[in-house]
Amino acid sequence: LDLPSSTTSNQLSPHRRPSSQQVQRLFHQQYYEQYQDNMRPILLKGHERSITVVKFNHDGDLLFTGSKDHVPSVWRSENGERLGTFNGHKGTIWDLDVCRFSKRVVTASADAMAKLWDCETGECLKTFVHHGPVRGAAFADGSNMFATISDPFVEHNAQISVYDIPENDDPSTYSDTPRLEIELPKNSDGKRVNATNIVWLNLNEALFVTFDNGSIRLYDPVTGEELDEFFPHEKKINRVSFNLDKTLFITSSADFTAKLYDVVDLRHLKTYKTDRPVNDAVISETKDHILLGGGQEAMSVTTTSGKVGKFETRFFHLVYEEEFGTVKGHFGPINAIAINPNGRCYASGAEDGYIRLHYFDKSYLDMKDPVPEALEEGEDDEDDGEEENKGYDDDEDSD
Repeated sequence: LDLPSSTTSNQLSPHRRPSSQQVQRLFHQQYYEQYQDNMRPILLKGHERSITVVKFNHDGDLLFTGSKDHVPSVWRSENGERLGTFNGHKGTIWDLDVCRFSKRVVTASADAMAKLWDCETGECLKTFVHHGPVRGAAFADGSNMFATISDPFVEHNAQISVYDIPENDDPSTYSDTPRLEIELPKNSDGKRVNATNIVWLNLNEALFVTFDNGSIRLYDPVTGEELDEFFPHEKKINRVSFNLDKTLFITSSADFTAKLYDVVDLRHLKTYKTDRPVNDAVISETKDHILLGGGQEAMSVTTTSGKVGKFETRFFHLVYEEEFGTVKGHFGPINAIAINPNGRCYASGAEDGYIRLHYFDKSYLDMKDPVPEALEEGEDDEDDGEEENKGYDDDEDSD
């Protein structure tokens, strides 16, 4: 991990709420003086074009990837061995999902098709044709349904589709038409709003859909009724990621921020600010850490060096919202990030066509997060502002 420079070795002052610089410095001292360059990535070279999605299965032993080369792949996460590919699409793979027990995979493609695959054999079980490019696909709890989002095409509006795929039934008996279609017409001002991600909430209570205008909507998966809408961002939401039990979610946006929310009451909890578009962000299952990936726009990558383009994975503390480290390596914007459910490794896929599988060093896995002193009674937030203004080395009595 590459770290921001640390100016002094001062510890957090007792009985004061820590400033952002103090939190950052404490992380540096406790983690990374002994954890510098010990983490070596496994480079997965199998795709010919930009990576669009990376996703671990529920057990964390398989890694599924999609790219603009039309061929989704599955890899063994332990050693980076490619186990096979799913051949049949004729367009960019925008999204994919794997069922709870890794028996079936669903892929969403720009060729206006969603395909259901047998995970073990790579056989295509069923093809579901849409009116426009398919942007997202997600299995429901129980894996007997899946939902897709598709872009508008000619006279057809964007739409959300729900398909029934009972696991014990013969795939040839599955209906070609969706059980539920939710139209996404133009807004009152005539502008189209396209969906970017779709997820089923716990117990299939609602369909969670993000949009390119910065909004999130919840839909009833039975009636198609819109249950709620709110605007966490001002620009496009590139990706949304949930923790394993779906109690928290984090959005990644082109407005240079990622935001953490509570799933139950949709309450905004934290904001992680960067100086570049955020393409993906994930929540660690074992530590209070957030991993962010992004970079400058892909169209200007060829004119910029890897250092200037800022194509690194950035580590933030979930609670303090402070960046405490980065991992470099890609030569293009990071489009997708996934962290293993066991918290021992993460994968990043970028515009350069490579997936980098990083296994964390033992010192990172064993180290406990530093806990700054709590604010004591009688102190207020002004103390924090005063200390921050004074700087690290300034004496309290100095002018």
